[in-house]
Amino acid sequence: MSLERGLHGSVSTVVVEAITAIAQGTGPVRSLATPAMAALMEKAALAAIADHLPPGQATVGTHLNISHLAPTRIGMTVRASATLVEVEGRRLVFEVSAEDQAGVVGRGTHERAVIVLDAFEQKLRMR
Repeated sequence: MSLERGLHGSVSTVVVEAITAIAQGTGPVRSLATPAMAALMEKAALAAIADHLPPGQATVGTHLNISHLAPTRIGMTVRASATLVEVEGRRLVFEVSAEDQAGVVGRGTHERAVIVLDAFEQKLRMR
């Protein structure tokens, strides 16, 4: 694997009704839902390592510890970033954050595990 500390990725999206708390059933407000922010942070982590895994390997999320610090209204662009800060065997740790035009809206850490796809799919079939 060529996974090294410092790899960085980011993704962005415009907040639309479908990713608001009220639409996702996680709250009564029409602002970016925490689960949608978390998913964006995971996508940023994937973007950081996308070109650094050998064929037949992938990663899966194993832990997410984030704080949602400020609301993002419909129509605003939110950008999530992830930096790989620790590589310990199959375990990858990322520092993640999200911001909109007004500033930081979330931050925390995200862990992923490197898997062999064939072995993972075999385990999945046996469950």
